Amino acid sequence: MTHDIHIIGGGLAGSEAAWQMAEAGYRVRLSEMRGVEGTPAHKTDDLAELVCSNSFRSDDAESNAVGLLHAELRQMGSLIMACADKHRVPAGSALAVDRDGFSAAVTSAVAGHERIELVRERVDGLPQGPAIIATGPLTASALAQSILAETGEEQLAFFDALAPIVHRDTIDMDVAWFQSRWNKGEGKDYINCPMNKDEYLAFIDALLAGEKTAFKDWEADTPYFDGCMPIEVMAERGVDTLRHGPMKPVGLDDPRTGRWPYAVVQLRQDNALGTLWNIVGFQTKLKHAEQVRVFRTIPGLEKAEFARLGGLHRNTFINSPRLLDGELRLKSAPNIRFAGQITGCEGYIESAAVGLLASRFAAAELAGRTMPRPPVETALGALHNHITGGAEAETFQPMNVNFGLMPPLTGIGRTKKADRKLLYTARAREKLAGWLESAA
Repeated sequence: MTHDIHIIGGGLAGSEAAWQMAEAGYRVRLSEMRGVEGTPAHKTDDLAELVCSNSFRSDDAESNAVGLLHAELRQMGSLIMACADKHRVPAGSALAVDRDGFSAAVTSAVAGHERIELVRERVDGLPQGPAIIATGPLTASALAQSILAETGEEQLAFFDALAPIVHRDTIDMDVAWFQSRWNKGEGKDYINCPMNKDEYLAFIDALLAGEKTAFKDWEADTPYFDGCMPIEVMAERGVDTLRHGPMKPVGLDDPRTGRWPYAVVQLRQDNALGTLWNIVGFQTKLKHAEQVRVFRTIPGLEKAEFARLGGLHRNTFINSPRLLDGELRLKSAPNIRFAGQITGCEGYIESAAVGLLASRFAAAELAGRTMPRPPVETALGALHNHITGGAEAETFQPMNVNFGLMPPLTGIGRTKKADRKLLYTARAREKLAGWLESAA
């Protein structure tokens, strides 16, 4: 079959993109390496295999950003959501699936589509014609090298050291304060949470005692990203290591005492909207529940809500804010789009969402028109904006969808957290409806 577009990678993003392109009337060549060459993480040759959890997380579209993304994708005819709904298993308010039934359904739909040619092959170079690369965190080395050569990047595969990210409005500013060390820059580039000696020593004890996750076998030979060291590993080197490292109090005057604290935890703005702040230097292998427990012992973060928790794992992604344009095209080679985890989104449904978006942009371009970008007030648009410019290129790291990626609500005064979430979702539905009409 001659094809209109070449899609590389048969995971959630690639499968969604192939389906969307075919449904739009275009002929698709979908290349999937598994079947001729396996990966260390996959167990089968099925498309859209779920290699970790079988959960797509919350399905609550009223008060949860990922649930809102589910609803938006259903409204847009997502194959991944349709197969997930068909094979869901009991999981309370979460959307969990029978992983084998789900993957088999996606494979059957894609392989059986009259306009999709599924080819089991490894692709080592960048295509010359219209293409979408959706190869995920286990991109084959030859293709990764081709991407590096085209983009000028130094590496794609590394241990991705993620620091926790906190919603700004859950930080207690009666305890914390704005100040840059020695008042450099604007003087308000950091939020500082002070610790006295007893609080610091208790924190170190909790950090060392906390339960950690283990590396997978296939991660063992991957270098650390930028030499980042897990905070608990630093703490193992001596009780004062952190106090002379990322928790150094020098040059920071606690306005309540006029003196330097014994130790300081600093947070730095993480997005252009100022709604998300990351805990500086706090990359960690602590399990997620342990992170919440331990980090809420930090003064000022007792009621912190986390947009993302920390982690350290092998990942492959490009610096999308620097390399991609607003239609997910590679700036240096605009015939190529990227989709899925390789763009710097995190999570099953986020990967599928970017696959859907990439295919919609590509289909519009092949039809000789331009599709408007999704509004940043929607879950889909917020995720797209993070990838294509909402995040800082210098510090870009993968992100799950969350309300902190959306513009703050205005003119509502003080409201309860649950009410704010309802307002976010109501605004998103209104904006999505208008966008779908304009994009039709």
